[in-house]
Amino acid sequence: MSGFYGRHPLAWVGFALAVLAVPLYGLVRESGLGFIDILPTVNATLNATSAVLLFVAWRAIKAKHIAVHRAFMLAAVATSALFLVCYLIRVAATGTHVYPRHDFTRPIYLAILGSHTVLAATVPFLVARALYLALRGRFDAHRRIARVTFPIWMYVSVTGVVVYVMLYHVARM
Repeated sequence: MSGFYGRHPLAWVGFALAVLAVPLYGLVRESGLGFIDILPTVNATLNATSAVLLFVAWRAIKAKHIAVHRAFMLAAVATSALFLVCYLIRVAATGTHVYPRHDFTRPIYLAILGSHTVLAATVPFLVARALYLALRGRFDAHRRIARVTFPIWMYVSVTGVVVYVMLYHVARM
């Protein structure tokens, strides 16, 4: 397939991730930060990448580009799995973080974090089921669960970035 997505969509995903890795590597080298120190930024980047991959996959399936949809969904699953590994490493190393401000941003942060956390707990199960159904060729059942999974997964990916921005940037202003 050619056109907007090109012949090798996963190659573009790999290229995009490599391009994102270059400034991150520069940040680590120049700042003297360690691996654990950059994990929040890595996690936010992986969440944003997942959201973009999900959006492109959704557009592809709407255009009936099944192979492109499959490629981008597998890339989104891989990116989200990598996020989960990095997130668990960060939590194991540094624990959870408390929002330091006690102003009008705190209830906003807590509301976003609460909804993000509750829905994030469901995403691995929903995604695993949708992936299982797709790989088994049970596309009617796959479509039904994907209609629920997609907006939840997208919300979790986007709010993950919002939580990062609020906790690591807004709270430190």
